[in-house]
Amino acid sequence: MKKLLVTTLCLGAIGLAQPVVAEENKAVDVVLIGGGVMSATLGTYLQELEPNWSISMVERLDNVAEESSNGWNNAGTGHSAFMELNYTPEKADGSIDISKAVEISEAFEVSRQFWSYQISHNVMKDPSSFINSVPHMSFVWGDDNVNFLHKRYQALQHSTLFRGMEFSDNAEQIKQWVPLVMEGRDPQQKIAATRMPIGTDVNYGEVTRQLVDGLKQHTNFNLKLSNEVRDIKRNPDKTWNVVIADLKNGGKESTIKAKFVFIGAGGAALQLLQKSGIPEADNYGGFPVGGEFLVTDNQDIVKRHLAKVYGKASVGAPPMSVPHLDTRIFNGKPVLLFGPFATFSSKFLKNGSLWDLLSSMNTSNFMPMVNVGIDNFDLVKYLIGQLMMSDDDRFAALKEYFPLAKQSDWRLAVAGQRVQIIKKDKNLGGVLKLGTEIVSDKDGSIAALLGASPGASTAAPIMLSLMQTVFKDKVATPEWQAKLKEIIPSYGQKLEGNIDLTNKIRGYTSSTLKLNYMEVKPE
Repeated sequence: MKKLLVTTLCLGAIGLAQPVVAEENKAVDVVLIGGGVMSATLGTYLQELEPNWSISMVERLDNVAEESSNGWNNAGTGHSAFMELNYTPEKADGSIDISKAVEISEAFEVSRQFWSYQISHNVMKDPSSFINSVPHMSFVWGDDNVNFLHKRYQALQHSTLFRGMEFSDNAEQIKQWVPLVMEGRDPQQKIAATRMPIGTDVNYGEVTRQLVDGLKQHTNFNLKLSNEVRDIKRNPDKTWNVVIADLKNGGKESTIKAKFVFIGAGGAALQLLQKSGIPEADNYGGFPVGGEFLVTDNQDIVKRHLAKVYGKASVGAPPMSVPHLDTRIFNGKPVLLFGPFATFSSKFLKNGSLWDLLSSMNTSNFMPMVNVGIDNFDLVKYLIGQLMMSDDDRFAALKEYFPLAKQSDWRLAVAGQRVQIIKKDKNLGGVLKLGTEIVSDKDGSIAALLGASPGASTAAPIMLSLMQTVFKDKVATPEWQAKLKEIIPSYGQKLEGNIDLTNKIRGYTSSTLKLNYMEVKPE
């Protein structure tokens, strides 16, 4: 009886609307919710474009970059579509669609320019602390996959951004590139690989920390750690009251009044967007997917593999299932990661609540979420299969890429949580969106970033796009235009199809970031 009473009281407490207690009403120009790479990037842009604007960043954990941006919570890929086969689908006529790959590659070139500017202006420090050259490779086996990879390679040679990629179906050549992948492999197995020497490994946690350290040098920037956003309410004058609770001070609440609010809280962004009450939030639901990687820091193994090697997802499997064997670099020390292996938790954040999924459901998004479950049976089947995997099953998957691997050299590491977007659709009821999406209200006073991959690697172009949406009039001014072209020299232009501009931009960023450079030649 006692347990029943306690349970009833707890459930009742969850359902009760808590009164908002505002100790203060501090006014700022911008509130950034979440201390990850997106908030850090947007904050840096705005500080450079409007140095007099006051900015507050609110993070519920004790440090920034502790959730999705943390280096161990993601794969650390500088996504350029050099190796990610899901960005180049095969069309019904057998041809390869490279449009998404070109879009992804263009976006990462913007990130490289943004980071280069920060290095040049002493906002960020030694580039090798956060970005390093690591060749990007695709590796496949079997007749159909080899044929696909060759067609993909040929199609990409027509793109300025992918010129210089190497293809080989010769075992000895591939062994020179990635010996661990080839040693112990069946010599009769039909294989092929592509290699792009200008790929990168990126520690997005370090990117975030350095950008925030740069912001902290300015008196009109305020970082509130260990503070949780409890509510977001619109004021009659179209500003926002952001209610925060100091977790180190008994949850004491205070209010920040802001002209603009950005919700860059990773998996928690959906629930915070819902708190704002804007009608645009009604179009979205979310489904959490976690990840695990096998890791080795045995340097005898690590030193013999310098590449990120992506495979091809199995027939019917979702893009997130693509396995890869990656060189990662943390604090100057290389390690190898293999995965990901999907996990399930109802948490929207690694440090979230088991109630997250349930509390995000409402009358607007429940049926779209049900429809997605029905229409994406392949995804459901994949997740069930992943959850049933044993340690031996995961090791068997590793041996497809590293035949002579020893289980004793590897350990299992838990990565971060990702919340996949589920969006209302008038024809299908709901659709699963595997990318990222900016959601803002009609007057541009609040915006959120939802979704996952390619995520952090394209933070600079995503936040640029956000500013073009919510600060449209500002972006159009000569002052902002000039500054944006200073930060992003290719701003307003496409590299694709422009060899001279591509070589100029890549030459600049490669030199500044101390990365491999490869001149693009005419086709």
